[in-house]
Amino acid sequence: MRRTLFSALLIVVASVQSGASEEMTFGQVEYMNSCAQCHGADGKGGGPMAGYLSGSLPDLTQLQNGNGGIFPVSSIYQMIEGAGTMGPHGSREMPAWGNRYSVAADDQISFDLGVSRETYVKTRILALVEYLAFIQEQ
Repeated sequence: MRRTLFSALLIVVASVQSGASEEMTFGQVEYMNSCAQCHGADGKGGGPMAGYLSGSLPDLTQLQNGNGGIFPVSSIYQMIEGAGTMGPHGSREMPAWGNRYSVAADDQISFDLGVSRETYVKTRILALVEYLAFIQEQ
């Protein structure tokens, strides 16, 4: 399992880096493609779509501070994965990012990664969670 996840991560990182700046991590690319429209490039909630949403968006740089100084890995993973989400991210059938982070999506990956869709999706979510942990402010 570890070898498969590591292989998937290497494959995905290599494919993303070909189209992204060398300075961006895989998680940052995921964030910019899936989250920045609403949460802003800096994660503080001021993305270009924020004004079209009802309610306010959380400052993603303060997740750790809002959780007693501990970054809430499991909660963030579940939010991205869509486990029981409602509110601005919609239900699992219609989250803001579509089926990008859904293992059960009907659409198939259009290229052969040599890994399961589950491994591919989990790798993308973990990269995004890692990036969110990286942008936390003290």
